[in-house]
Amino acid sequence: MLSRRDILLAATVAPAWGRAADPREVRAGVLPFGTVLWEIDTIRRAGLDTANGLTLKPVLLATNDAARIAFQAGQVDTIVTDLLLAARLRNENRKVKFIPFSATEGGVMVPARSSIQTVVDLVGRRIGVAGGPLDKSWLLLKADVQRKSGIDLSIGAAPAYGAPPLLMNKLEAGELDAALLFWNFCARLETKDYRRLVGAGDLARSFGVEGEIALLGYIFKEETDPAILDAFARASHGAKRILQDRDDAWLPIRSLMSAEDETTFQALKRYFIEGIPRRSIPDERADAETLFRVLARIGGEKLVGPGQRLPAGLYWNEDRNPM
Repeated sequence: MLSRRDILLAATVAPAWGRAADPREVRAGVLPFGTVLWEIDTIRRAGLDTANGLTLKPVLLATNDAARIAFQAGQVDTIVTDLLLAARLRNENRKVKFIPFSATEGGVMVPARSSIQTVVDLVGRRIGVAGGPLDKSWLLLKADVQRKSGIDLSIGAAPAYGAPPLLMNKLEAGELDAALLFWNFCARLETKDYRRLVGAGDLARSFGVEGEIALLGYIFKEETDPAILDAFARASHGAKRILQDRDDAWLPIRSLMSAEDETTFQALKRYFIEGIPRRSIPDERADAETLFRVLARIGGEKLVGPGQRLPAGLYWNEDRNPM
């Protein structure tokens, strides 16, 4: 649910953004400390936007909800969001195109010496859940535990929903036994004597998904000039190649990563590189359809909206591949 602060933020700053004066300008909504900013900054530093005929303009936003407001109001041209949200928008006839950004996954973190060894051991435990009660990873975790033990973690454990930094702090303070967190928080905890009990990808594969899915991606409105989509996708791909192949490319963005030490910096870097999408769009879509059907069954319309299938035409190059 959108907070009053998010609504006021969008209403206050929208007039200052205006419409893009240059038809080749792409306004990307980003969070100040989000991983998307790492890539956007790299695109601009390397001149990959201008090399592809674009002018990329980052627009800083306070929260994910503020980013969604800005996108739907036309005050930014693209944001990175969840594949499920993109699918829901398209199923509701708010047509968008999805360009995969990252397949890096979160997971359930526990102290290294915890007695929790399997997901069934989470029964009766205090579990932090980032993303809320309809978070897709939480739904998959609950379904997996129920399938194995017959117990619904919603009532057979003590879930605590909250912001990832708060939940990470509570786990470190011993106030939680486990926490289901986004990947960048998992990376930080792995440097502090915590271990991953199960990853979101492991849960998805237990329900028939065969490979890693890029569950985060850039969305654009469908009426966007296809040439702009192609150019932006090439710039994004080029930035990922630079970050994958050149250690020195990370030095300018290290200040954006909030990495308090070298170990954390290297962990965040490794997770980002591991999450670079490498699969073909048909393979991505096949597994995404499997996951969508599972989530529609266990999460219902509250999660996926009115559609029961991943909508056709969602991916930016579903019928063609200009790269």
